[in-house]
Amino acid sequence: MLAYRHAFHAGNHADVLKHLVLIQVLKYMTSKDKPLRVIDTHAGAGGYLLASPEATKKGEYLQGVKRVWDAPAAKLPPAVIDYLKHVRASNPVTPGEENPTHHLAHYPGSPQIERRLLRAHDELRLYELHPTDHRLLAQQVEDDKQVILYKSDGFESLRSQLPPPSRRALVLMDPSYEIVSDYAKVVGALREGLERMATTVFIVWYPQVSRREAAELPRRLKALSPKGWLNVRLTVQQPDTQGFGLVGSGCFIINPPYTLAPALRAAMPWLTSTLAQYDGASHAVEERPS
Repeated sequence: MLAYRHAFHAGNHADVLKHLVLIQVLKYMTSKDKPLRVIDTHAGAGGYLLASPEATKKGEYLQGVKRVWDAPAAKLPPAVIDYLKHVRASNPVTPGEENPTHHLAHYPGSPQIERRLLRAHDELRLYELHPTDHRLLAQQVEDDKQVILYKSDGFESLRSQLPPPSRRALVLMDPSYEIVSDYAKVVGALREGLERMATTVFIVWYPQVSRREAAELPRRLKALSPKGWLNVRLTVQQPDTQGFGLVGSGCFIINPPYTLAPALRAAMPWLTSTLAQYDGASHAVEERPS
């Protein structure tokens, strides 16, 4: 578990989908007056340099955020505009005589996006076990009184965070799934979290890979959902010659905001065509309203 580092995958097609969804959910939840607690169970390093040896080893961001960054601005869906705004906010500006331009050098992880969207009376709880990523993230949040960073297992610790005093919470759960037991841990943590507070909004990212547990996870999450759910999937590439590889990913949202499905239905056709790496690229948005 401690061998995985997201720096090798930062800004890939899965990050684009996950963070686009996260931004839309947070926008809605922070439009309400009551305080919000956000719990990020696998926070990573917080942000990533795209020129680092890790990010350039496979250059996954070139088929992800770079394609979105370079797309013509004229016909961007609103959710993509929101996403790009947060990516640009994390990047330096090159001065120009008339129109200063941003240079894509840095990719914001979920903690940076969450911190930017939260209000003064909201709370952020971050979990990260990898010693290097924990140290890097600690340097970013050490002076932020809204944030508490834990070097502990986000699966096992989730129950200690629910319910918050405001009884409003958003949980982002995006483990690497490199260990097959992560699939069962997701289901177990969700079950326990919903027992503690059934109105919690959960965003569960999952990979599309050649593994039975990955194919079964959305079905298992549907069975867990007490009220409404939304499942969005993006498939952009084919498996490699051995039948492996991250061909796409999805986000399963429990108790989704009513604004999320329309936003995704408007954005996903554009996102699919922009990130497609083969002719069979596809997407799906399915939901069960509460």
